[in-house]
Amino acid sequence: MKALTKGHPLKVILLFAVPLYIGQLFQLCYTLIDTRIIGSALGEASLAAVGATTSLSDLLIEFLNGIICGFGVILARVYGRGEEARLRRAIGGTVALSVLTTLLVSGICLLFLPEILSFLNVEKNLMPEASSYIRIIIAGLLATSLYNICTAVLRSIGDSFTPLVFLVIANLLNIALDYLFVYGLRSGVAGAATVIAQALSALLCFIYMRRKYPQISITPQNLLPDRSLCHDLIPTGLSMGFMISFVTLGSLALQTCINTFGNHIIVAHTAARKVTMIFMIPFFVLGTALATYCGQNLGAKEYARIHRGIRDTVLVSFLWCLLVILVVFTLSPTMVRLVTASSEPEVLKTASLYLRVNASFYFLPAAICILRNSMQGFGDTRTPLFSSLIELAGKALIAFFLTPVIGYMGIIAAEPIVWALMIVPLLAGMRRAGKKLA
Repeated sequence: MKALTKGHPLKVILLFAVPLYIGQLFQLCYTLIDTRIIGSALGEASLAAVGATTSLSDLLIEFLNGIICGFGVILARVYGRGEEARLRRAIGGTVALSVLTTLLVSGICLLFLPEILSFLNVEKNLMPEASSYIRIIIAGLLATSLYNICTAVLRSIGDSFTPLVFLVIANLLNIALDYLFVYGLRSGVAGAATVIAQALSALLCFIYMRRKYPQISITPQNLLPDRSLCHDLIPTGLSMGFMISFVTLGSLALQTCINTFGNHIIVAHTAARKVTMIFMIPFFVLGTALATYCGQNLGAKEYARIHRGIRDTVLVSFLWCLLVILVVFTLSPTMVRLVTASSEPEVLKTASLYLRVNASFYFLPAAICILRNSMQGFGDTRTPLFSSLIELAGKALIAFFLTPVIGYMGIIAAEPIVWALMIVPLLAGMRRAGKKLA
């Protein structure tokens, strides 16, 4: 266990964030290798089938992970107050509520999957492979959630290194299974969507937690949270879950338009989004670190540390943005070619344009990720949710009114536009919070 309530704020945050960053890189490496395997072994059509459902899989995974991260914020606050008995009850409540939510979401999506894919405008020639791929992703959501529960618990008590170890194990196994299923068993894109590694990683992580941290081991009685805990867990979990899902729902609205532009555009957008994730990982990681940091310091009533930690982290993220802009404007086509194994000029040109336009505005999502996660950490659940609702509404309006007029250029312009709108309520909310914390 490690308290984030002592030591130099920026140093504590960065040391906590480094394992998260490495873990996200490994996770992204898996998705990039997954994309490369499908593109080189099965062709552009299969890659387009996977890309056509990417926004849906992202929505489901991130919604459930957002809920679990919200629960983790409450765990961090309880840990910051030093209440071990209540912490065990909160962990039990996190497990029970997360599993129930995951089973409900998975069941509904599997039941209505044909209608969902039809709503996404997945082309008929892509439907068989797209359906096969996304069906396995949905069926494996419980394994993903169990792993995320373990990592949320560990991070709430200040341990961000152990989840990295099990994530590395899971990703290495994922890569091996991908090669086995796609090249060895010839199972198509379905083989790229295995959840075996996630389940194994969750099991190993759970066993480690019981042995390393017996003081937070839960009993069956802990799986029934009391009313006060539900009052804390459910609003924060749903707030963060909806905050993240609003973001992805906006991308899903854009995906319905992208899927009508043809295979080249779908592949280009898929590649550009993969590369974008490489550059945005520090934003997400710093935001995640600050949610835990702010939660612990709120529980310990170290309000000045919260303000200083947020300020210094924003400055560090801006320095990263300057470096990214330089890389994107010089190496975009090369990065797209590495991701897709495609040398199609339209794919390279379209993806590079997307990357260059969006990178010019990366200062905005950097601040957004840090501010809204920090607010969740110190108890403001409404402002981040409202900001994310702006993103959903903005992307939906652009998808249905702007892209029919200017085509894919509307997709490229969508995110800079909504980023500029989203930052306004966050800055206002942070100003109000600053006065309270002072």
